[in-house]
Amino acid sequence: MEHNLAVGLDIGTTKIVAMIGRKNEYGKVEILGIGKSKSLGVHRGVVNNITQTIQSIQQAVQEAEVAADMKIMGVTVGIAGQHIRSLQHSDYITRPNSEHVIDEEDIDRLINQVHKLVMLPGEEIIHVLPQEYKVDGQAEIKEPIGMYGGRLEANFHVVVGQVSSIRNIGRCVQSAGLNLEGITLEPLASANAVLSQEEKEAGVALIDIGGGTTDLAIFRDGIIRHTAVIPFGGNVITEDIKEGCSIIEKQAELLKIKFGSAWPGENKDNEIVSIPGLRGREPKEITLKNLSKIIHARVVEIVEQVYVEIKNYGHEEQKKKLIAGIVLTGGGSQLKHLKQLVEYITGMDTRIGYPNEHLAGDSDDDITSPLYATAVGLVLDGLKRQERKKVEQQQKEIEEEENHEEEIKEKPVKERRSFLDKLTERVKDFLDNAE
Repeated sequence: MEHNLAVGLDIGTTKIVAMIGRKNEYGKVEILGIGKSKSLGVHRGVVNNITQTIQSIQQAVQEAEVAADMKIMGVTVGIAGQHIRSLQHSDYITRPNSEHVIDEEDIDRLINQVHKLVMLPGEEIIHVLPQEYKVDGQAEIKEPIGMYGGRLEANFHVVVGQVSSIRNIGRCVQSAGLNLEGITLEPLASANAVLSQEEKEAGVALIDIGGGTTDLAIFRDGIIRHTAVIPFGGNVITEDIKEGCSIIEKQAELLKIKFGSAWPGENKDNEIVSIPGLRGREPKEITLKNLSKIIHARVVEIVEQVYVEIKNYGHEEQKKKLIAGIVLTGGGSQLKHLKQLVEYITGMDTRIGYPNEHLAGDSDDDITSPLYATAVGLVLDGLKRQERKKVEQQQKEIEEEENHEEEIKEKPVKERRSFLDKLTERVKDFLDNAE
């Protein structure tokens, strides 16, 4: 596979999507091919049947390969599911030499220390996301690299998940004949696809309503502050319609998509849908008012649970206010009048998030549907990962060249260092005399 290509694989509860994308000359992402298959063997974001999941992955990948006319080797996979939880943690390191400036290595040391946290049995840390740093007690530092200080501490947002669930997904991907190039948390992937940098700065809650789970990611000052996975999604709404109207699942899903609304007030009592009966039975008549009442009850429950999480983050404190409000994405966000209902329950500005933030202008409308937010985000993540690898490779080559030419280069390096030393001495002298 060529360098500026990446493949995102979104293993969801209702569908599995494989998406091939590449960066064009304007830095936007072109989607070359997309494949999707019905997800069998995944329940609430967790694999519960390996064989079926492998088949579904292969089907989606083949479809994408045909569309893009190329072979897929490696993929970036998203993980979500009801086993994901997050916690806040602060940690510090004492630096051996406070005369040196803080560099990447110090931050890596601090992050590695967080990775040693003791978790519940079977749990593992997936992401460690630094919030803000403190250097020698000076708080609210966003970027400590280049500063002087003896004690470096930070608040972290730590995302934790079940090792076995993550391994199962890895196993499915490998058994489907693919390389696992990267794993990303799905709420983060969706956020990359649908949120603008301004929204992340101002404070925003992204709610990704999938089939089996609803993912939440909260950003403020450009940093992720809170993540949560709520074990309900579009499927429970379909389930409720199926039970409430005594119809089969396929019909319930169609009813939800075609006539469903989250707001019961707007349907008249006399609006009726007729559903063919099974094998010669009488057709069933369902009033749209009843349908939207069923949907409304369940959606309110999901939104209220999400709102509890937003409050847990501290949205009601002045300093933590989410000025950009809520962005809804995922397949479930296409439900009619959902935006109004969410605004009504939370009192926060709401919009539907389409993953067109980074896509090339001529992308199909299909691809810019909220359904594909996570897949687009995973493609973006894969492309970013490749760029990082490229930079590292270049640095490595430069270092190797420098090692070859060390004898020739020794002098200038010494001179440069001594110039820096002189500058440092001048600054020190100035400070001493200023006292």
